[in-house]
Amino acid sequence: MIRDVAGDGRQRPDLRLVPIALALWAGVLAGLSLPLERAAVAWVLLGGCMSLVAWRLGRAGRLIAAISLACVAVGIVAGASRATPVRDGPVAQLAEEKAHVEVEGVIAGDARRPRSEPTTGTAGDDPERVLIRMRIDQISGRGTTIDVRTAVFLAARGAPWTDLLPGQRLRARGRLSPANGDVAAFLQVDGEPELVGGPGFVARMTEPMRSGLREAVDAVPAPHRGLIPGMVVGDESLMSDDLRDDMRVTGLTHLTAVSGTHVSIVLLSVLGAARLAGVRGYGLPVVGVLSVAGFVVLVRPDPSVLRASVMGTIAVAGILAAGRRRTFRALAAAVCVLVLVDPWLARSVGFALSVSATAGILVLVPTWQRSMSRLPRPLALALAVPLAAQVACTPLLVTAFGQFSVASVPANMLVAPVVAPAMVLGVAATVASAAIPGVASMLAWLSGLPAWWIVTVARWFAGHPGAEVEWPDGAAGTLAGILAAGVAVALIPLVLRTPVACVAVAGIVAIALLRPFPGPGWPPAGWVVAGCEVGQGDGFAIRAGPGSAVVIDAGPDSRLIQRCLDSLGIVHVPLLVLTHYHADHVAGVPGVLSGREVDRVLVSPLDEPVAQADQVVRWMDEADVPIQVARAGERYEIGDRLVTEVLWPRRIIRSSSESDANNASVVLAIRADEVALLFTGDIEPLAQRALRAAEPNLRADVLKVAHHGSQFQDERMLADLGMDLALVGVGENRHGHPSGETMALLEGAGVEVRRTDEDGTFAVVRTGGGLGVVSR
Repeated sequence: MIRDVAGDGRQRPDLRLVPIALALWAGVLAGLSLPLERAAVAWVLLGGCMSLVAWRLGRAGRLIAAISLACVAVGIVAGASRATPVRDGPVAQLAEEKAHVEVEGVIAGDARRPRSEPTTGTAGDDPERVLIRMRIDQISGRGTTIDVRTAVFLAARGAPWTDLLPGQRLRARGRLSPANGDVAAFLQVDGEPELVGGPGFVARMTEPMRSGLREAVDAVPAPHRGLIPGMVVGDESLMSDDLRDDMRVTGLTHLTAVSGTHVSIVLLSVLGAARLAGVRGYGLPVVGVLSVAGFVVLVRPDPSVLRASVMGTIAVAGILAAGRRRTFRALAAAVCVLVLVDPWLARSVGFALSVSATAGILVLVPTWQRSMSRLPRPLALALAVPLAAQVACTPLLVTAFGQFSVASVPANMLVAPVVAPAMVLGVAATVASAAIPGVASMLAWLSGLPAWWIVTVARWFAGHPGAEVEWPDGAAGTLAGILAAGVAVALIPLVLRTPVACVAVAGIVAIALLRPFPGPGWPPAGWVVAGCEVGQGDGFAIRAGPGSAVVIDAGPDSRLIQRCLDSLGIVHVPLLVLTHYHADHVAGVPGVLSGREVDRVLVSPLDEPVAQADQVVRWMDEADVPIQVARAGERYEIGDRLVTEVLWPRRIIRSSSESDANNASVVLAIRADEVALLFTGDIEPLAQRALRAAEPNLRADVLKVAHHGSQFQDERMLADLGMDLALVGVGENRHGHPSGETMALLEGAGVEVRRTDEDGTFAVVRTGGGLGVVSR
C-alpha cells in the first residue's frame, strides 16, 4: 500500500551508513586529485588523528571509525587506479607534446555544442563546432602505435560529425591538446570520420524515437519548441543560447539535463497508471524497474543518467513507501556503489548536487508538506520538493559558482505544477513518433503548452537585474551558504503555515528582483570607465550619464557581461562597439541586449570569422538594432560627457604571421570627463606600428592594452602614449595572457596596471590627485 509522505515525517533517518559513504567518497576524491604517494601520507595522518580520539568512542563508534578509515583507503586506491592512466598515460603525454595522431575507438555520447572552446576557455568562434566523447583503444603518433583504454573529446565541425551515434566505431586524425577531468585529451580533428562500425544496439533502437520527437515539435512555436526535447531526452540541440542562459540564471537547467526529477516524474506516472490498471504487490516494483530502465535507454545510459536514475528512484521510494529510515540507508549505499563503479563522479558537482537534493527531499519534504495541509496534497508535494532541493543545494551552489539565484526558488515553485504534464506528454510523443507521427505531433503540441509557461517564467525572472547576486568566495562564502540554508530550514515551515507570511516573503523577493541591493560603494560615484570581469575576453563600459554607458566588447559569456552592466545600473547603451568578431569579444552580446535599450552597434569592417559575424547580425536583427561599420576619422558625440573618434582600421592588413581579424580591430580614442582613453581591441604589432605612424601625436591617460596584454606589443607605441593607467581584460587561458614581459614593460615605465583576472570588476574614478581605481 502506498503511504502518504506526511505519515513518515517523524521517522528518524538511519544514518549509520552515512559516515562510511562520506569516507569512501573522500577517499576516491583524494585518489583522483592527488598523487598516490601524497594520498597515502594523508591517509596515514588521518588514521593517526582518528586513533587519538577513538578511545573516547564507544564500541560501535570505534567500529564505524575503523570501517570508515578502511573505506578511505579503498577509495584512494579506486580513485588512483582510474586517474593514473588518464593523467599519466600515453595519450596525456602525446597531448602535452601537441602531437598529430590517428585514433580508433567507439563514440560514447551524442555530439554537443560547447559553451566554450576546449583549449582556450573562451566561447567558440564557430556555432557549428561540437564536442564528441570517444573511448579510444588504439592511438598512433610519433611513429608508434599503442593500445590504450581511455576517453578523449573530439573537437569537430558540422556534418558528418554531428550525425554520429553512440556505439559507432571510427578512425579520426588530428592534433591533441591537454584536457582535465576524466578525458585524457582533446583531439582537434582533421577531415571527416572514417567509419569502421555501425551504431550500438541502444542507439539503433532509440534514435528513431529521438529524431521523431524533433520532427514532432515542428508545429510548436519557438522558443518553447526546443525545450520539449531538452526536458524529455536531454536533447538541447533546438534550444537557443538565450533560453539556455535564462534557464541557468533562474535555476531551471535541471529540467533539460536529465536528472532525478525526470526519473521521479516518469516513475510516479507509470506507478500511478499501473495502480489504476489493477497492478498490486510485487508487480509494482517490477513495473517501476522496467519503466526506469526503459527511460534510461531512451535518454542514453551515460554515467550522469545512471546517477539520476538511482537518485530519482530513491527519492520516489522515500516519498511514497519506504520512509526515511530505509531510504537514507539506500542513499548512502547508492553513493558507495556509484563512486566505486565510476570514481569520476566523486569530482562531479552535478553528483554532489544530486545527492544533496535527494537528501534534502527525504529530510525536509515530509515536514514542509504538512505545513501546507490547507493545499491539495499533490500540489503541496509539487511545491515542497523543488523548495527542499533548492535549500539543500544552496551551500554547494554558492561555493561552486560564486553566485546566488534569487529567482531560483520562486521560478521552480511556479513551474513545478506543469513540469510533470510537459514531461509525460513529451515522453508519450517520443514513443508514438516511431509508429504514429500524427499522434506524436498532437501530443508534442499539447506538451508545448506547459513548456510555454516554463519559458515565460524563465524569461521574466532572468530579465530582472536582481535575478542573480554575487556571493563571497572561499570559506566565508561556504559558511554563509550553510548559515543561509540553516535559517531557511528553520523558517520555511513557519512561513508556509501562515498565508500572510508567504505574501510578505513573496514581496521581499519581488523587491530584490526589481531593485537589487547594490554592494557597498558600488558603483562608485563619478566613475569614468569600468572593466568587467567576463573571463578570457574584453568587456568595458564608459559612463555616458545616469544609467547610460558606451559598451566596448561583450566578452565570451552573456551572463557575466549582463551581471556587470546590471551592477553598474546601465539601462541605456547609446553605442555598442564590437572591436572584432572573435568570440571572446562578441559571444556575450545577448547579455548587453537583455533588459537594455541599445541605440546602435559599431563593428569592424572585416567580417571574419564569418560564422560569428553572421551570428552578430542575427542578434541585431532580432533586437532591431542598426549596425554601422567603423570608418577611421568618424566622430561620435554622446551627451555632454563623451567624444569618441575611430582611429583604426584605416586598411585591412593581411598577414601569415598575425591574425587578420585582430589587426582589423576597431581602435577608439575617447574623451570622457576630460580623461583621455584609448581602446585598442586586439591589434598586433603590424597594426600598432601602422597606427603609430598615422597618429604620431597620440596620447592617452588610460590605455586598454591590446590583445589581453599578450607579448605582441609595439614597445615604442607603449612608450609614446604616456599613460598613467593600463587596463587588461583577461581570464584563465592557455595562451600565457597577459605576458610577463608586457607587464614588466608597463610597470617599469611607472604605469599602474589593473587586470580583471586579479582585480575582478573594477571602475576608474577621478580623484583630487588624478585617477583612482575601485574594485567591486
